[in-house]
Amino acid sequence: MSFVPPGTGWPDDPASAATPVARDPSDVRELAAASRTLAELTARQSVCRACPRLVAWREEVAEVKRRAFADETYWGRPVAGWGDEHPRVLIVGLAPAAHGGNRTGRIFTGDRSGDWLFASLHRTGLATQATSTHAGDGQKLIGARMVASVRCAPPANKPLAEEKAACFPWLAREIALVAPDVRVVVALGGFAWQAMWPALKEAGYALPRSRPRFGHGVEVEVSYEGAPVTLLGCYHPSQQNTFTGRVTAEMLDAVFTRAGELAV
Repeated sequence: MSFVPPGTGWPDDPASAATPVARDPSDVRELAAASRTLAELTARQSVCRACPRLVAWREEVAEVKRRAFADETYWGRPVAGWGDEHPRVLIVGLAPAAHGGNRTGRIFTGDRSGDWLFASLHRTGLATQATSTHAGDGQKLIGARMVASVRCAPPANKPLAEEKAACFPWLAREIALVAPDVRVVVALGGFAWQAMWPALKEAGYALPRSRPRFGHGVEVEVSYEGAPVTLLGCYHPSQQNTFTGRVTAEMLDAVFTRAGELAV
């Protein structure tokens, strides 16, 4: 089996064998719109099979594996949103990593980017632990939630335009479900910054007419049902960025400290 069947005991698996499966983009739209709770939505996200190329890739990776993880079982399914059900801070990324979230079953977990991210979240009071290695490892987010614009690991970390579009209803519906509580949205990287704007609009946010350019530390004020919400840009803690010094621990801490201040 090249993926973990839902309801078979994987820690924090949101789905069961009875969870409906989206098999094309129209199914995604229908199932996302009909999800009334985060639990229902994340369960459906985690079994989606709407994009054939992504399904084939994530399951091939789970079967072949990386040598360092050859003895591990890979999740091999879409990686659902995760964290506080009533978040004040929403963190948006692009997609799970092939040997990170696709292996561990949790977004930003089990790879170098996640090592940097969770360490910063812990230092700034948004996570209970400095590390995140696997679903069910005891890690919890404090007043924060993580989502991705694309829920499956894509080849070369580059989802196609049609795959982004197919996955869009999952993101928009999740943003809508948590919107009453959210006061800060942090975009990790330029791709996440671009992806979140149409999702915010779909979820009912009042946005400026022109989209501000992405940048580290950029702040944009929007609103949801009259309540102020701040959008924050943050460089992605990828190996390319951290190895070259484009992103430092201090830079990440500054963004998440600011997010915590604005979320009060």
